[in-house]
Amino acid sequence: MGFLLAKKYVDEILKKFGFSTMKAASTPMETSKPLLKDTEAEDVDVHLYRSMIGSMMYLTVSRPDIMFVVCACAKFQDTPKVSHLHDVKRIFRYLKGQPKLGLWYPKDSPFDLEAYSDSDYAGTSLDRKSTIGGCQFLRSRLISWQCKKRTIVANSTTEA
Repeated sequence: MGFLLAKKYVDEILKKFGFSTMKAASTPMETSKPLLKDTEAEDVDVHLYRSMIGSMMYLTVSRPDIMFVVCACAKFQDTPKVSHLHDVKRIFRYLKGQPKLGLWYPKDSPFDLEAYSDSDYAGTSLDRKSTIGGCQFLRSRLISWQCKKRTIVANSTTEA
């Protein structure tokens, strides 16, 4: 059996960015508030923002629960605003409350390959482009996952 987790790394980045004593959040993002460009808001320190995103990108290897929101926030690295920094801080607050999540790889599972995919129809709020994603399991072990915004709008949705 194997468990891939990065609790020590989570603790380190929480300490590095000053979130060790912050209140925990139950989800990595607000579900009712979409991530938007927010051109009217005040700019924030681009180097700090990029450092925070980079720290969490490394963590997504063992934490698929934060992958979507980290990648969504990464889209705003060129000119991050106060609202984007608020969203990034929420991810850190979620990590504070869930530091021990990771990937579980049981030893005695059958040799089966399973793949799942999903896409939407013009689902991104910023530009109405389509998003596709999927994950693959080998012997009930997650071996790959991806999420990508398409350069075109799909004509339909699919789920498999």
